[in-house]
Amino acid sequence: MEVPRGFMATLWSFVSFLPFFFLLLALGVLKAAAVGPIVTVVVLVGNSSVVIGMWPAHFIWTYYCVMKTKRLGLVLKIFLLVMLPLPLILWPILGILGSLVVAIGYGFFAPLIATFEAVGEGVVDKLYHCFASGCVDTIKGACTLVVDFTDFCFHSYFSYMDDLCEKVTVGETPMDVKLTKLPSCLLVCLLGVILDVPMISIVALCKSPYLLLRGWHRLFHDLIGREGPFLETVCVPFAGLAILLWPLGVIGALVTAFLCSFLLGLYGGVVVHQEDSLRMGLAYIVAVVSIFDEYTNDLLYLREGSWLPRPRYRKSYVDQEHCEQKNEVEQNKTKNGKVLSGLNRTKLASERSRTMKKAIEQLKPIQIWDWLFRSCEINGRILLGEGLITVADIEECIVKGKCKKLSIKLPSWCILQCLLRSAKSDSYGLLISDEVEVSNLNWPNDKVLDWILGPLLIMKDQIRRLQLDENEEACLRKLILTSKNEKPKDWDGEGFPSDDNIRKAQLQAIFRRLQGIVGNMSRIPSFRRRFNSLVKSLYLEAIESGALTEARGGSASGSKTSDGRKRQNKSIARWSSLDVGGGSIVTSKCDASTEENHNLMQSSSNAAAVRFSRAKDALDSILLFVGFTTL
Repeated sequence: MEVPRGFMATLWSFVSFLPFFFLLLALGVLKAAAVGPIVTVVVLVGNSSVVIGMWPAHFIWTYYCVMKTKRLGLVLKIFLLVMLPLPLILWPILGILGSLVVAIGYGFFAPLIATFEAVGEGVVDKLYHCFASGCVDTIKGACTLVVDFTDFCFHSYFSYMDDLCEKVTVGETPMDVKLTKLPSCLLVCLLGVILDVPMISIVALCKSPYLLLRGWHRLFHDLIGREGPFLETVCVPFAGLAILLWPLGVIGALVTAFLCSFLLGLYGGVVVHQEDSLRMGLAYIVAVVSIFDEYTNDLLYLREGSWLPRPRYRKSYVDQEHCEQKNEVEQNKTKNGKVLSGLNRTKLASERSRTMKKAIEQLKPIQIWDWLFRSCEINGRILLGEGLITVADIEECIVKGKCKKLSIKLPSWCILQCLLRSAKSDSYGLLISDEVEVSNLNWPNDKVLDWILGPLLIMKDQIRRLQLDENEEACLRKLILTSKNEKPKDWDGEGFPSDDNIRKAQLQAIFRRLQGIVGNMSRIPSFRRRFNSLVKSLYLEAIESGALTEARGGSASGSKTSDGRKRQNKSIARWSSLDVGGGSIVTSKCDASTEENHNLMQSSSNAAAVRFSRAKDALDSILLFVGFTTL
């Protein structure tokens, strides 16, 4: 559909747009009214059951880990033990209220947005999807929310606590606070909450009308000029939906500012402890309001700086040097005001237009996850055939829950493959396939993933400078799975070609950092859900290839074993072509035989998988009951 040009064409497009929009809006509201209560019940009941059921374990285990840890000093440990009852008692209340808000929001907006997406470009049978989209998918999404929340409470929480209880390395000093500083820290925290929370809330409330009008102005401008978020979907009435829902975004910004004001006020106690000065903490209480005001001005493209006072709250001269540089910049702006105003207008116009973003297709977070787990599945099948991953590793992960080799080392092996390939090809970013290169231009706009890209690019440059040969690369792929990678002597006798201990230490540091990144990724709830599917797939592959029978000492004939190996090689060949593009990650050379093999394997593996799952659940329940009874 062509973009209307001229006043009459634009006016007719707007008039014809209104009934279309209101019909879709009414249909979306009806679907939300039908699906929303079901979603609310599923999310609220599921999350509330997890919160209430796990609260005694969380309460007891948190106290146990804080008392056991060596990473905290005596004063800080006693302070935390005294203050912990408050957040632990509030956790069930906040968890249930948060689940209710999420359930209502998701149950209402998901069907509504799905209704508008059904008439978008590239959708087949739009009339059917207008009525069907957002109903069953929203209920499935609610179940996924409950599963991810359960994974967070069962696995991510205990993983964080395990890190807290780890032994302190040599030379590491425990985190502690001085007893003499504690009264002044508490005083500044109290004053910060009393003063900064209302002041920051008032600043946010005063800026909210301008945020509302500025947002509406931008959305109406994009609607008329077909720019911004409406450039790609010209015939889809997302404009009206965005304009209609913008006040809710402003309310969400106000609530976020109010909640963040508590953290900003409490940070004054940290400033007092770091600077060892009560005066610096009081100065921070005044300065943080000015900092927040300047941040909102920059966000809304208002004048730079703030008229509120900002005393210096650090003893260092970093802030003073920053102010001097800022004054020089302001003087230059005064001299060249016309030029800079033109540049600012150009910047705003370029930000409104998405033409450049269309030329550079930005990947989505789900695509990065799909690539990682698809790569883990393909390489896991290969490593299972080579013996670097054994059936014992898979069964230990299913039965005992010890999944370090599969959940940490296997993804690290896949990312290492990507780093080696990217360093060898001298690419700017990361080559996740033969045709797709990930860099800071097309990396997903996600805060969690942003913390991952930078370290990976640094590690790629470090590997490039080491100039590894093929023998070293082949040995590294084995060592990351089989070796501890803590000291250079751990590689003695492993067949690493180089005897340079400095070179070994550099590579081991990369391995440890890479495994640390994967360890943090494994605490994301969606990672746990995808990882369970990966383990199930590898277990089915072990059954199909005959590796499970061999590991258990079964009397399988040589011909059956060879047939299993052939099936495994064929399966690996089908999965070996990986491509990314068009907004989704697809695997080529997959035919109908894959689903047939899955159906054949399903009948032979369901019983074993169910037994393992029930054994694990029963064992966890018994241990939990015994632990509570003992306590």
